[in-house]
Amino acid sequence: MYRIVASLFATMVLSFILTPLIRKLAVKIGAVDSPNARRVNKVPMPTMGGLAIFGAFNISCFFLMKQQYPTHQLWVLFIAECVIIATGILDDIYELTPKQKLTGITLAGLIVFFFAKVRMTTLTVPFLGTLNLGLLSLPITLIWILAITNAVNLIDGLDGLATGVSIIALFTSGLTGFFFLNVTGTFVSMWIFTLVFALLGFLPFNFHPASIYLGDTGALFIGFMISVFSLYGLKNATFITIVIPVIILGVPITDTVYAILRRVLNKKPISQADKHHLHHRLMEMGLSHTQTVLVIYGIALIFSFISLLYPISNVLGSVLLTVATMFGLELFVESIGLVGSKRKPLLNWISKIIGNKRKK
Repeated sequence: MYRIVASLFATMVLSFILTPLIRKLAVKIGAVDSPNARRVNKVPMPTMGGLAIFGAFNISCFFLMKQQYPTHQLWVLFIAECVIIATGILDDIYELTPKQKLTGITLAGLIVFFFAKVRMTTLTVPFLGTLNLGLLSLPITLIWILAITNAVNLIDGLDGLATGVSIIALFTSGLTGFFFLNVTGTFVSMWIFTLVFALLGFLPFNFHPASIYLGDTGALFIGFMISVFSLYGLKNATFITIVIPVIILGVPITDTVYAILRRVLNKKPISQADKHHLHHRLMEMGLSHTQTVLVIYGIALIFSFISLLYPISNVLGSVLLTVATMFGLELFVESIGLVGSKRKPLLNWISKIIGNKRKK
């Protein structure tokens, strides 16, 4: 245990040391975010910070904690990571199209599916029983990887936002997997905690005012790793094992789902970027950069605390908890106008009920 704890802290220190070196490299090769209408930075900012996280994480996995992981799984995951990192680096330097990034993520997902055998194979639905996914296993697994990876990428809009939210989500996932689910042994939790400490070493440089961004190198890498880690617990998926990671990732998933809904309602392409994400709306309400990030950290913590209630609840309790969470989430989303200032169906319905009662 002492060696594991020491290795985790060494991972954090290694990430802290690597980050300034990656910052210099990013500037040298032109991986820099220049200010524009969509970005919040006012000066050119080195990106590609995820390379430091990737480096610290894998040095720890292969040299400090190698005995903790199955060798085959370790190498296959590393190859998939390299595909993701290459995709991110190319995007940070040359700005890939959405289709090109999608191709890179899909290729990494296929490597994990066919060679690591990390996939959804069955789905247990309450009151219906267990369904064998069969040929649907591949598309469902890929959709999961693509959705989670892009969700994390979309919230990387403020200094330290995606990094901090990912730390909260990963730490909760590690605790849940180790103490409650424990469906694949402890090595997945060790992987998760190793990534958490790599992120902790990077966060001081990424928090406002940041000196380096995650870039797509980091956002895609973190999102991909979160999706793969969650899949280890979803091989034989149940209502609980699906809901828990979705709730833990409540912030990026909510932002992504409502961004898609907003663009569909406004008849705009789903891939078209805008400045109406969760962090944009909070800043428009008057919060500062740091306050907005801390508020979203708080929301992420709330989602994490809710997720910890599922393992100790029965099926009915889990369903009621999910309904209550969705109801509260919709109220919050409408109150800040995440879909649009005029699209508030639930709040309007509540107002009508209250108005009718007052008239009586």
